[in-house]
Amino acid sequence: MLLTKKQNGTAGAVSSPFIHSLRRGLSQALPTLDRRSFLRRSGLGVGVGLAASQLSLVQKAQAATGAAIVGAGKVEVKRTICTHCSVGCAVDAVVENGVWVRQEAVFDSPINLGAHCAKGAALREHGHGEYRLRYPMKLVNGKYERISWDVALNEISAKMLELKKASGPDSVYFIGSSKHNNEQAYLLRKFVSFWGTNNCDHQARICHSTTVAGVANTWGYGAMTNSYNDMQNSKVALYIGSNAAEAHPVSMLHMLHAKENGCKMIVVDPRFTRTAAKADEYVRIRSGTDIPFLFGVLYHIFKNGWEDKKYLNDRVYGMEAVKTEVLAKWTPDKVEEACGVKEDQVFKIAKMLHENNPGTIVWCMGQTQHTIGNAIVRASCILQLALGNVGKSGGGTNIFRGHDNVQGATDVGPNPDSLPGYYGLAEGSWKHFAKTWGVDFEWIKSQFASPAMMGKNGITVSRWIDGVLENNELIDQDSNLRGVFYWGHAPNSQTRGLDMKRAMDKLDLLVVVDPYPSATAAMAAMPGKAEDLNPNRAVYLLPAATQFETSGSCTASNRSLQWREKVIEPLWESRSDHMIMHQLAEKLGFAKELSKNYKMQKVGGMDEPVPEDILREINKCVWTIGYTGQSPERLKAHMKNMNVFDVKTLKAKGGKDKETGYDFTGDYFGLPWPCYGTPELKHPGSPNLYDTSKHVMDGGGNFRANFGVEREGKSLLAEDGSHSMGADITTGYPELDHILLKKLGWWDELSEAEKAAAEGKNWKTDASGGMIRVFMKEHGCHPFGNAKARAVVWNFPDPIPQHREPLYGTRPDMMAKYPTHDDKKAFWRLPTLYKTVQDKNIADKAHEKYPLILTSGRLVEYEGGGEETRSNPWLAELQQEAYVEINPKTAADRGIRNGDRVWLLGATGARLNVQAMVTERVDTGTVWMPFHFSGRWQGADMLAHYPKGAAPIVRGEAVNTATTYGYDSVTMMQETKTTICNIEKA
Repeated sequence: MLLTKKQNGTAGAVSSPFIHSLRRGLSQALPTLDRRSFLRRSGLGVGVGLAASQLSLVQKAQAATGAAIVGAGKVEVKRTICTHCSVGCAVDAVVENGVWVRQEAVFDSPINLGAHCAKGAALREHGHGEYRLRYPMKLVNGKYERISWDVALNEISAKMLELKKASGPDSVYFIGSSKHNNEQAYLLRKFVSFWGTNNCDHQARICHSTTVAGVANTWGYGAMTNSYNDMQNSKVALYIGSNAAEAHPVSMLHMLHAKENGCKMIVVDPRFTRTAAKADEYVRIRSGTDIPFLFGVLYHIFKNGWEDKKYLNDRVYGMEAVKTEVLAKWTPDKVEEACGVKEDQVFKIAKMLHENNPGTIVWCMGQTQHTIGNAIVRASCILQLALGNVGKSGGGTNIFRGHDNVQGATDVGPNPDSLPGYYGLAEGSWKHFAKTWGVDFEWIKSQFASPAMMGKNGITVSRWIDGVLENNELIDQDSNLRGVFYWGHAPNSQTRGLDMKRAMDKLDLLVVVDPYPSATAAMAAMPGKAEDLNPNRAVYLLPAATQFETSGSCTASNRSLQWREKVIEPLWESRSDHMIMHQLAEKLGFAKELSKNYKMQKVGGMDEPVPEDILREINKCVWTIGYTGQSPERLKAHMKNMNVFDVKTLKAKGGKDKETGYDFTGDYFGLPWPCYGTPELKHPGSPNLYDTSKHVMDGGGNFRANFGVEREGKSLLAEDGSHSMGADITTGYPELDHILLKKLGWWDELSEAEKAAAEGKNWKTDASGGMIRVFMKEHGCHPFGNAKARAVVWNFPDPIPQHREPLYGTRPDMMAKYPTHDDKKAFWRLPTLYKTVQDKNIADKAHEKYPLILTSGRLVEYEGGGEETRSNPWLAELQQEAYVEINPKTAADRGIRNGDRVWLLGATGARLNVQAMVTERVDTGTVWMPFHFSGRWQGADMLAHYPKGAAPIVRGEAVNTATTYGYDSVTMMQETKTTICNIEKA
């Protein structure tokens, strides 16, 4: 929060363990701590290069005599992608003698336009960071000791097999990573399937699972509809629950360009953020009241007849029911009572949205992380549908994802309710993948505890702690969880930290696979309650390589795929995640099945599956969302020729790759999914989803027919005349299968080989891609059909979004008016409480003891759980303290001054010792904390519990140690954005 003042290159009089650690890290990176010198030398200021001789970590190789070898090495430039947020910024890494010595932002990138944020500018330190986990380690008598890879893999696999024999495959839980590339995320889901469980998940569960479910159930695909670039075409942008200026800084480039062209910017947030500082209109709402605000805006739109009536008639189902409810229920007085916004400002926003078309809406975790997250995101979708803003350039729902590959990991990775590509867990889906994988379906089935468990959704990462702690009789599987893999995931990103510590202590096996030991390692080693500790518990740390030490693809938030080149070889004893999966599979007895379709390459003398071959396997099976057209060859060509793509449309007007002769004409950068058919079909990707103004072979489309063709006597298909440009079918139609193709008389346009593959199949399971080719290329129709978006989602708990108060809140009067859901007995395998918890909090008058709303968010300097960014000396210098923002009046009432140490008291009993930032960013009833910190636990430094030399430079209290129980009623998203606390001076 406060930078340490430097005097003549030395720190001031104040010294601390933090300053000592920071000095040590910086001395290893540059001989000076002066930031201006750093910027100048690194090329981020006016200069362009950082001489290798100036870096102690990147010195040239020394000859045996000790003399430096000057000019004898090879200098290469490797193109990679920033590993932090989901914008997808490209970086050119300069590598000399195998050492990464410098980086340059890629000016030709249509996404980042040569720009970086603080995190992106400090990437090289991530690749060569001093605080990495260097060797396999095991927890012995409370301390981590170095062991060999052979010992680690042998002991872990033996323990896994022991647990499987005693308690079944569902007793082991796998937490994957949004930092894995697409190939690794996909391979992990395959690995878990061959182990015999659906008990796997990753970070998307706790950031945008409600988006995926809510948006997909509205119109087809659960992803960002347009792109960062396309926002330059917007006339108005509504940011609600997004602090893009800090969470996605480079995305703001495109918004600021839009503002130069007259775009109006509205920011709705409980906190006045750096994004709000750029807004034309800032609206402060009470945390969790997005639906009252959004429906309050809709009230004025409907009241004034500003909705797009033709669009609604042609392309939307159920809006009349929404209109009736909104006009009756969300009158201006009710809106102000619920969210605190006065009628004149709500009307002003509605008028701005009406008068400036097209308009876009942006949201992030401010909307998603609630017990009603699924309903909030659908309310945003409904607003855009009412205005006719979906399926057009400058419009859409621009949903900014968090991590660099959280989109891709969601698309093809370890989800507990689906196989890659959102294929469900029905037998037909398993058979589809069994065929692609070249293994017998019956063999896969035999790995599971039973056929029923093969088709049952697994436990979510947000609830794995209850998989350990819950009464076994109440869990919908044979055994409690006994083993957990943390494969690239931060525990401090999850709620209920106190319960998580108990769960960790009760496990039989805990394995952390990560370039950094993460807070998991320290939490596991930290002494807990004696009654919780399992004396037979085994804890292992495995050093994973970073994404700079391997190659593979990642998917940005706009659905564009980019290929990372390998920058450097794995450092110390780290190994790539896919190598570790293969080696562990060897020990578990299914490596042959796991890797049979992949060539092996030697890395450090060991076999590693070739990432390109894994992507080719993805290309052969993930038809549902169009991950089939992005071959490694096409992606690599795009990366080398970024200059041919337009910065607004992402479209290439021409150009050929010098090496391969590949013609880019018509392609959109990164082939944003869906990129349908085989690579040979050369579908260009889909820049803006559901856009009927374009031909389907130019990235156009319409809403998906995924929910039947009729509901209560009303057609769910698009009206006559509503179709993508040039379609031979000019009305609504269902999704493509072999029967429809035959009825249309187009079956004979398939080759004989394609007919054999397509017989009895639909477009999602036709391995030849022939049906897609005929339907799209020859007839201009969309394989997923042409239907209406759903304003009413009848398969959700609240078909029309309903405002419900959080389980922990400061307004019992509003809880009485807008109560939460009823409890659920078996939900994602676990009992899940709603009304019981809320009613108890009301009865106990929890709001009197904890009168402040606690919410959280991001800082520009750090990312996610923060272990890797807080281990980076350049970033650590910029943000040295965990802190809580508190309003001046609230602080004054408690005798707190700016900079004081305070205790944040959570409703779970947790006590966080942090620094106070007294600011009017928050109102008198709200406090805010960044969620990137860990390494301190209720006032105590956890340094002694990290592996020696691998603790982050900056350590602080994790806000989620104090956050509370509460989960979304569809996806089990944690309720992180709204809980309660109190603050007292320390």
